[in-house]
Amino acid sequence: MLDLDLSPEQLQLQETVRDFAQRELAPRIPELDRAHRPDPELFAKLASLGLPGVCTPQRYGGVGLDWVALGLACEELEYVDASCRTALSVHAGLCMTGCYQWGSEEQRQRLLRPLAEGRHQGCFALTEPDAGSDVRALRTTARREGDAYRLRGQKVWISMGHSAEILLTFATVDPAAGVRGITAFAVERSLAGLGLRTQPIGDKYGLRASETAIVYLDDALVPASNRIGEEGEGFKVAMSCLDSGRLCVASGAAGTIRACLDLSVAYARERRVQDQPIGRFELVQQMIGQMARDRDIARLLWLRAAWLKNRGRRSTRESALAKWVNTDSARRCADDCLQVHGATGFSEECQAARYLRNSRATLIYEGTRELQTVLAGEYALGYREDRPIRCPLPAWPDEGEPAPTAGPPAGAGG
Repeated sequence: MLDLDLSPEQLQLQETVRDFAQRELAPRIPELDRAHRPDPELFAKLASLGLPGVCTPQRYGGVGLDWVALGLACEELEYVDASCRTALSVHAGLCMTGCYQWGSEEQRQRLLRPLAEGRHQGCFALTEPDAGSDVRALRTTARREGDAYRLRGQKVWISMGHSAEILLTFATVDPAAGVRGITAFAVERSLAGLGLRTQPIGDKYGLRASETAIVYLDDALVPASNRIGEEGEGFKVAMSCLDSGRLCVASGAAGTIRACLDLSVAYARERRVQDQPIGRFELVQQMIGQMARDRDIARLLWLRAAWLKNRGRRSTRESALAKWVNTDSARRCADDCLQVHGATGFSEECQAARYLRNSRATLIYEGTRELQTVLAGEYALGYREDRPIRCPLPAWPDEGEPAPTAGPPAGAGG
């Protein structure tokens, strides 16, 4: 049975992240956004709360909470700015999912532990200049050389790609095999040598305070011990990671919706026209009422996906639907928020403009809005059905490991 009540641990995490984000992150976001400059200390700040490993078992260096906790953290971070959520969701939702779900026990201790403890930052390197939603068009190759692979190709639009130490990277060992040749690798920057170069992408329409990069792989050396899963399983690895990533994007979008609602309510109560607050006008009430509706729908959708993941059940349909509906709603709410503010909203001094710019990116990455629409249609028509994945993420708490006790996450500080 789906229980919508948050546990004491989840409530405390939510309060901790909310207070931290408002106090430590929010004051700098307008300046960073205007300057198109990511915060170089953002990941370290998130690590001070234990957020990189919030839903990773304690035996791998994590805090030991669950997917609902990760979703709550993403929602609170995006309430401030989507760039803050991106740093966490790419790391925990995409990169760490691959290492945990598909990695060996040795890889979990060697690669996952420093990610969960926040000592290493991770990213997800799948997209290429000619391979976005169409993963089958992937051209990056991996050539086996003894106990290592040489990776050659280019990745683009990689969030956190310029600063990440571990890049979960996808390449094909056999171009003629199509998706059956795609293989996943944990590329460690410190081991890849000169064959790995990264270049930041600037002058973006939105997510200006978020790091985005081009990744160049020029015969980058990757030990065979860093292959995640078997050769040819990379497509499955990528898709299972995207299930988790879409949950993070969906929960983050709920934060944008809530931010738009709060900003609009405050302005509609304060702004007066014809000797009354504009909140008294029915068309303003209509926009604000739709935001309130979308806030509740968004929360329910991502909670359902997280609930399934907590039980080790596949959530492809639910995560995709939550990502589609919530990001579409966030864009609409941001547009209405700007409209409520009128000419004031058209100024970059108003947060509504930043919410609107940021919300456009979420309709594109981790599967476009159009792709999510097709997925929903195929599920409804019975053309697509979920099959159990080879090594489903276990329910939390893991068997034999105690549930976390009440209290702030490990490392939580002021």
